[in-house]
Amino acid sequence: MKKNETIELTIAGFNFPGKSWGMHGEKKVVMKNGLPGQRVLVNIAKKRKKYEGRILEVLEKAPNEIPAACDVFDKCGGCTYQNLPYQEQLKLKESYVLNLLNQAGIAGFAYEGIVPSPEVFGYRNKMEYSFGDNEKDGPLMLGLHEQGSFYNIVKTDGCQITDADFNQIQTAVLGYFAQTGDSYFHKRSHEGFLRHLVVRKGKHTGDLLINLATTTQGTLDEAAFVKCLLDLSLIGQIRGILHTQNDGIADVVKAETAKTLYGEDKIEDKILGLTFEITSFSFFQTNTLGAEKLYSVVRDFVGQEQNEVIYDLYCGTGTIAQVLAPVSKKVVGIELVAEAVEAAKANATKNGLDNCQFIAGDVMVEVANLHDPADVIILDPPRDGIHPKAIFKILDFKPKTFVYVSCKATSLARDLPFFVAVGYEVKKVKCVDMFPHTGHVETVVLLSHKKADTHINVNVEFGEGEGKIPVGKIVEKTEEQKPSERVTYKMIQEYIESKYGFKVHTAYIAEVKRDLGLPMYDAPNAVEELKNTRKHPTPEKVEAIKDALQHFGVI
Repeated sequence: MKKNETIELTIAGFNFPGKSWGMHGEKKVVMKNGLPGQRVLVNIAKKRKKYEGRILEVLEKAPNEIPAACDVFDKCGGCTYQNLPYQEQLKLKESYVLNLLNQAGIAGFAYEGIVPSPEVFGYRNKMEYSFGDNEKDGPLMLGLHEQGSFYNIVKTDGCQITDADFNQIQTAVLGYFAQTGDSYFHKRSHEGFLRHLVVRKGKHTGDLLINLATTTQGTLDEAAFVKCLLDLSLIGQIRGILHTQNDGIADVVKAETAKTLYGEDKIEDKILGLTFEITSFSFFQTNTLGAEKLYSVVRDFVGQEQNEVIYDLYCGTGTIAQVLAPVSKKVVGIELVAEAVEAAKANATKNGLDNCQFIAGDVMVEVANLHDPADVIILDPPRDGIHPKAIFKILDFKPKTFVYVSCKATSLARDLPFFVAVGYEVKKVKCVDMFPHTGHVETVVLLSHKKADTHINVNVEFGEGEGKIPVGKIVEKTEEQKPSERVTYKMIQEYIESKYGFKVHTAYIAEVKRDLGLPMYDAPNAVEELKNTRKHPTPEKVEAIKDALQHFGVI
C-alpha cells in the first residue's frame, strides 16, 4: 500500500475511543470511526509503524448497525456511535476500560458494571457553536466543525444530543446575522466579526444563558439582537444574554471584555438537591442527570462516616466536595482556576455548608501545604491524569481510602500502578456513561490500603531474669535493624560531583538503575525523560553512578 491509495476492507475491530481497524492482506489499517462488520472504501493517509486510513464510503453496513437519528451524523464529529444500539455502546465502553486495567496489571477488584445515562438524547446542557461557512465564499453558517476539517462548519440545528431549546436558538441567531450581513472571523486573515455562540441551560431550573462571542471588528445592534432571542417560544426561560469580545487568534471561547445585554450573567442548576451558580465560563458537567449518577457512585464509595476529613483535589466549582459535605467532618478542595474557587465558595454558602474549605492553586504545590490528616482523598483530574510530580506528594498523605474519578481511561490505567506499588488495593470499579453516542466514559475507582489477612497475639514480658527480654537488648537490636536513610537522586549527584568532579543528569541515574533492574517509581521526572530521544551516559559516568549506588547500599 502507498500513501493516497484507495482500498476496500472489512472492519474487524475497535481501537476505542473513536477508532477502528481492518486487515488488507497482512497489513493492519487503523481508521477514525467505523463499526466492526462494515465494508468500507479507505484512502491510505499515512504509513508509519502502522497504516492509517480515512473512510471515504461505507459500502456495506455492519450487522448490528442502525440508522443514525441525526441528519448530519456523517459530517459532524460530535457523535461517533449514534449508528450503534445504545446497549452495544455500553458494552463497548466497559470492555475498553476493563481491557486497559487488565493490561496495566490491575486485577482482583469487584467490577460493579456501567451506569447508563438517564437521557440518551437531549442530555447536553451546554453547547459552543462556531460561525463560519461550509465552502469558500459560501453562505454564513453556525454550528459545529465538520469532521476532519479545520475550516468547514456544519449546521447542526437538528442536533439530537442537545436540549431542544438550543436548536431553536441556533436557528434564530444564524437567521439574524444572515440578514445583517456581518462576516465571521476568518482563521487565516484574522478578519471578521462573528466568532462563537455559547448556550447553557439548567436542567432542573430551565434557566438559559446565551453568550455571543465576537471580535471588536464590528458593531452589534444590542436591542435588535436581544429582541430576536426574547421573541422565541422556548421551553425554558432566558435568564441572561451576554456579549463578549475577544481579538485573539486562537479558536477558543474567552472574554477580553464582557457585557450583560439582558438579565444576569449566570444561571442556576441543581445536583442531588444542591444549588449551583453557573457562568458562561464555569466548568459544570455537560450531562446534569448523568452527573447525579456519577456523584452518587462517588458518595457510595466514600461511605457514610461523618467523622472523616476529605480532600477533593482538582475540585473545579466544588460539586463533588459539596455533595460529600453532609457525610463528612470537613472537606478541603483544591482547584487551579481562581474563578472556579470563588464560585465554589459562593455555592457552599448558598447551600448552607460550613464544613467546606476551598483553595486556589496548583495541586502539585498546594498538597504540600495541607496539614490535616486526610481519611479520604477524591481525585478527579483533567483528561491527562495526575501530574507525575504531584502523584507522590498525594500518596505521602497515606489516607485509608482514595476515590479516583477518571474521564480518560488510558490516564487512569497509567496512574493506578503507582497506588498499588505503595500498598493500595483496587477494591471496586464502576463506569458511568455521561456521554451517549461518543467515545467517552467516566470510571470511578475505590482504592483502600491493604490490611493484614490474619493476626496473632504474642505475650512478651520485659525485664531482667529467666524468660524475660531485656529492654536494652531491644534498643540495641532496633538500632541495628533501623531502615537506612532513603537515597535520593540529589544525594547520588552530590557524591559523584564530590568524588569525581563532574555532574550527572537524573536521567542518567535512572537509566543505570533501570539497567540494574532497580525500582523506578521514586523519580517520575527522570523516568519520563527515559522516553525521550537524548544522549546516553558515558562508560565513565555509568561506573561513577554504580559506585555511588554501592556507596549508599542501593546495590
